[in-house]
Amino acid sequence: MRFATPLVSGRLIRRYMRFLCDVELEDGRVVKAHCPNPGSMMGLKDEGLRVWLEGNNDPRKKLDWGWRIVEADGALVGIDTGAANGIVAEALASGLTDLDGYDTLRPEVKYRDKSRVDFLLSGAGRRDCYLEVKSVTLMRQSGLAEFPDSVTARGAKHLGDLAAMVAEGHRAVLLFLIQRGDCDRVAVAADIDPAYAAAFAAATAAGVEVMCFDCDVTPEGVALRRPVAFG
Repeated sequence: MRFATPLVSGRLIRRYMRFLCDVELEDGRVVKAHCPNPGSMMGLKDEGLRVWLEGNNDPRKKLDWGWRIVEADGALVGIDTGAANGIVAEALASGLTDLDGYDTLRPEVKYRDKSRVDFLLSGAGRRDCYLEVKSVTLMRQSGLAEFPDSVTARGAKHLGDLAAMVAEGHRAVLLFLIQRGDCDRVAVAADIDPAYAAAFAAATAAGVEVMCFDCDVTPEGVALRRPVAFG
């Protein structure tokens, strides 16, 4: 997924109110930008970190800048959780291992109680596949990506919804998309959210599949790269 406009780099001053940040650009200007990440962003929001912003001239948007990338632990990290579905959609369109061969792909399909699944894959003679995507950015131990980085009751509910689809005879997949390229495995951060860890264990025991991929992150764009191990 390529960025619509060239990114501009600067230094993070602070991230606040979850969805806002102040950045000093290389030309000395201090600008306010939208932070498209509702999580804790542990390890990615320290003052002085180099960041990349994307500008926009859309009059419908309140801010002229959006935060897209941060450099942390020597790696570029995509912090836009909303971009994860677009990254996966591009990969699915080009043929993603174990998720190819379906005739149709529908995004944001309503199912269960007040839930939407990120993608519903369908094909003649095949079980419907309910695909949920989770953006992963947390790395506390070298090479190990973890999810979640904060308590997520919504994420736990999604796991229960996926398990219910398996019980109805469908296929359900949880895809961890690591928006960084310096991790070779993924784990659930049970110490951060024990309830999510319990829901994850129950869902996988019920037959929900787990897939993990890392990304190639550059100032030009973010693209799904390769499968990595879970656990």
